[in-house]
Amino acid sequence: MDLLFLSVVVFLFLLAIFDLSVGVSNDAVNFLNSAIGSKAAPFKRIIVVASIGVFIGAAMSNGMMDIARHGIFRPENFAFYDLICIFMAVMVTDIILLDIFNSLGMPTSTTVSMVFELLGATFVVALIKMADGSDLGFNDLLNTEKALSVILGIFLSVAIAFVFGTVVQFLARTIFSFNYRSKLKWKIGLFGGICATAIVYFLLIKGAKDLTFMTPEVKGWIKANTGFIIAGCFVVFTVVMQLLHLLKVNVLRVIVLMGTFALAMAFAGNDLVNFIGVPLSGLASYQDYIANGAGDAHGFMMNSLNGPADTPVYFLIGAGLIMVVSLATSRKAQNVAKTEIGLGSQQGGEEMFGSSRIARRLVRWTISFLYWVRCHTPRRIRLWFNRRFNVDDTIMEQGAAFDLIRGSVNLVLAGALIALGTSLKLPLSTTFVTFMVAMGTSLADRAWGRESAVFRITGVISVIGGWFLTAGAAFIGAGVIAFVMHWGGHWVMMALAALTVYLIVRSNRRFREKETEESGDALYMAIQTLEDRTKSWNLFQIYLTQRQLKFMIYAETCYRNIVTAFLTENARMLGKTESGLQREKSLLKNTRRKETLCLRLVPRETAIEKSTWFHLSNSCCMGILYNLRRINETCREHVDNNFRPLPNRYVSELESIRACIGSLFSEVILLLNDNTPESVPALRRRCDEIKDTVSETYHRLFRQLREGDPSSMTVVYVYLNLLQESQEMVSGLRKYLRAYAKLQDSDFNSRRKPAVAGL
Repeated sequence: MDLLFLSVVVFLFLLAIFDLSVGVSNDAVNFLNSAIGSKAAPFKRIIVVASIGVFIGAAMSNGMMDIARHGIFRPENFAFYDLICIFMAVMVTDIILLDIFNSLGMPTSTTVSMVFELLGATFVVALIKMADGSDLGFNDLLNTEKALSVILGIFLSVAIAFVFGTVVQFLARTIFSFNYRSKLKWKIGLFGGICATAIVYFLLIKGAKDLTFMTPEVKGWIKANTGFIIAGCFVVFTVVMQLLHLLKVNVLRVIVLMGTFALAMAFAGNDLVNFIGVPLSGLASYQDYIANGAGDAHGFMMNSLNGPADTPVYFLIGAGLIMVVSLATSRKAQNVAKTEIGLGSQQGGEEMFGSSRIARRLVRWTISFLYWVRCHTPRRIRLWFNRRFNVDDTIMEQGAAFDLIRGSVNLVLAGALIALGTSLKLPLSTTFVTFMVAMGTSLADRAWGRESAVFRITGVISVIGGWFLTAGAAFIGAGVIAFVMHWGGHWVMMALAALTVYLIVRSNRRFREKETEESGDALYMAIQTLEDRTKSWNLFQIYLTQRQLKFMIYAETCYRNIVTAFLTENARMLGKTESGLQREKSLLKNTRRKETLCLRLVPRETAIEKSTWFHLSNSCCMGILYNLRRINETCREHVDNNFRPLPNRYVSELESIRACIGSLFSEVILLLNDNTPESVPALRRRCDEIKDTVSETYHRLFRQLREGDPSSMTVVYVYLNLLQESQEMVSGLRKYLRAYAKLQDSDFNSRRKPAVAGL
């Protein structure tokens, strides 16, 4: 049994390695976004600065891991076996939750997940102990104050950070305007001094207060002389920043990189290092049990965990190295960062979230309020503010989502609020503060225009909802796993360990597959960041053709599968096809929005000339998709109800039509692959021939209905619908070919032969 417990402790450390990696992927959004979004430096340089901060923060941390030892439960009332179940449940749940959120690109709070996992697992184990006849109550087993403080921190963080972010950025933009370079002569020294002083204050109060060299005497001196330190830093940094500006150094870049380092150091020292708290507590419990437990895992109480954590420095250095490697290599970190940068982008771009009713109503109420304010504000004041907030004057680095002014405010204000909350003993969440400050500053900067506000508010609501979902899922998940392990013993522990490894492998495989599918967006980003707009049309043509080529390949495969499943009565294939069609609909809508954004970057004359054909080609693709959905819907309903199959006398002609349409799709796919618009007229004639064939089949079948077997009428109606939608699909494909030729600037002759008789 002792060997089993040792194996559990080793497994906890193995999970901790992955947990550190996943945690960095999640929390990198907090200290990387402002630098990445404002393009303050090349990506590699930003990673280097953040990595140095992460390593120093982790390696010099005093190990703020008491929450895993006695912050949630009272260890003197729990046996060694109880705590092993709790620790195992916490690590398994934490890894699964964080990996799911990172794969979805949703930032979440590592502190909330850890606290609520401990709370959920402890709550269930406490119930088990009380059900077994223990005289102890919840007050003797649980410490709920910590969980309540975290819940309070959620509300405080969201409200305070968003309001302060909006107000401070509004003031900063009023002072500097979007054309900030013309306003920097004397303001930049003062602004740089304030920002740098706030960063130093943040480091002293939040980032460095728990480092190993911070003795009680040093802490006492800093606390007693905080005002003097701040005043001195302000004077020194103001002078230094002004001199740097006179030496042609971009002070704003310096501020952003300083803030990135400070936040990275504080996160590593105070948040990320918590990930090794649970396995280290498990190791300490095991060592105490081996030394004093005498083999009684269910009766040996863990009083020793009431003492302070004494973390060996090599554990901290190892954790720091893992974090640095993860930060430099994690694709998921970039995926999470993409969410916040996208929601705060100054320019229009891909909107990752849809529209929601509450977002639409908030936007409508806000527009009404702003209209009222505009009506009651003197015209001269309105004009003055409009000049200060003229987005057309925005100065941003190539490819940036927002400018350096906002990047500086994001970092400095987030650090200042976190430091202020810490000094006032308020349970502010660092994750919530940094995210909501970024959302507040983007709102103040008018980044949420009428065409994007609904999507971005929906995104913010989704992220905030994700935080609450994290708490609930962590509590329930850890509780369930703790109950199963406590009830099932070591066999269940081993089974859950194997399941965890499987889920980790599957999650990473799926993320790589998703990343591969989205790799085509590199061309989209190239169009968005292109400096020479005269080249944008050629790139857009390539991007549009690639996207539509993928759709045609999908449509050909989907049609073939539907007809095959209908003939073979394969209900499962029809069900899978329906799900795929729904996903393809969402993909087409998202792709169309991105393509529309690209079209706006094309020279005006070309965009006006090609706009009709662009929209026609997209509408044809969507029409083909609707034809496929209607065919699949009726076929699936028929097959699901186990109605009669299609009579044999109709099977061969349907297979022939399927082959013709499949061949047509193959020729269109070849056309798009080879980019040969000169073959469009021949393909359009081929479409007419197939339409004639389908029309003749339809009318012949209609005439035969009176002579047919009444018992087979139901399936014949399904067959008629299939023929009708197939003909409409070919007609849509014919229209698409014309739009494609026009988009390719070919000498395509749009003269049409007389319409064939048919549906």
